Amino acid sequence: MKRNYWPLFFIGIFSFVFSMIIWTIMSASKVPVIEDHSFMKKYQDVDDNYNNMMESNIAFLSKYNFEFYLNDKKFDLTTEDIKLSQRAIEKYSLHRNLLKVGQNNLKVVVFDKNTNEKKDINIELVVSKTISDDSDIVLKDENFTNSEKSYNATFELKEANNWIITGSFKVDETIGYIFIKTNAI
Repeated sequence: MKRNYWPLFFIGIFSFVFSMIIWTIMSASKVPVIEDHSFMKKYQDVDDNYNNMMESNIAFLSKYNFEFYLNDKKFDLTTEDIKLSQRAIEKYSLHRNLLKVGQNNLKVVVFDKNTNEKKDINIELVVSKTISDDSDIVLKDENFTNSEKSYNATFELKEANNWIITGSFKVDETIGYIFIKTNAI
């Protein structure tokens, strides 16, 4: 009598696939879940209100001149990096190597376009690693020193890594948003 080995082959394939499913579920459950908080909001809120946020940036820039200095390099109110992956930043961005391991300095100044008067700002910023939130540095109004409406802060980075600087600036009920991807050297 001739033996038929196809049922054993089927059982072997089924057992292998079933064990890979279990292994995948167990491996995935051990990986930490990190929620994106770009612009200091949940990603669902950013997704629902992205167009409104960009219109708010346009309104902000129509009323105010915005100066943002990171380690003495000047930036505008930019969100262009949100479209780029970290690899594209490393190759093509002008925002490479902005941060340094150790002390970093921030300065924010907002001028009214009509009167050229410095304005009071409510600041909410986060400096975060791109892969986890365990090293987040949250900078709010109380972290900034206000010297004649020029807001200055320092923060320390402990490792060279890819970083995201994101947050908002509120002046007279108008909000401007910033998003910069960079790295620390």
